[in-house]
Amino acid sequence: MRKIFITIILALAVVIAGYFAFIYYVPYSEGYRAGELIKFSHKGLIFKTWEGELSQGVSESQRFLFSVEHKEKEVIDDLKEMQGKMVKLTYEERFGTFPWMGDTKYYIIKVEEPKK
Repeated sequence: MRKIFITIILALAVVIAGYFAFIYYVPYSEGYRAGELIKFSHKGLIFKTWEGELSQGVSESQRFLFSVEHKEKEVIDDLKEMQGKMVKLTYEERFGTFPWMGDTKYYIIKVEEPKK
């Protein structure tokens, strides 16, 4: 009986670890978005995350909400400096998110100023 219980617990631990690893490491898609960076903030009550908003047009429906992981220090610094300017963002979309990673499934990995 004890051996079965330990096997079930270990199998459950492997499944949970696999789920977390899949959500964190496997991107669903990668892409680019360009527009005016209208908001970038460090927010949260328990977990502080970096969240931003990109305006891609005039209407509210043309807004792109994104998150930035804490390990992306260069991206965070670039976004702080470029607020209110036109930017080109390179992002990864993941299958899901966790509260300590951000509010969205879109994670910025690179920021550029568009070429004129």
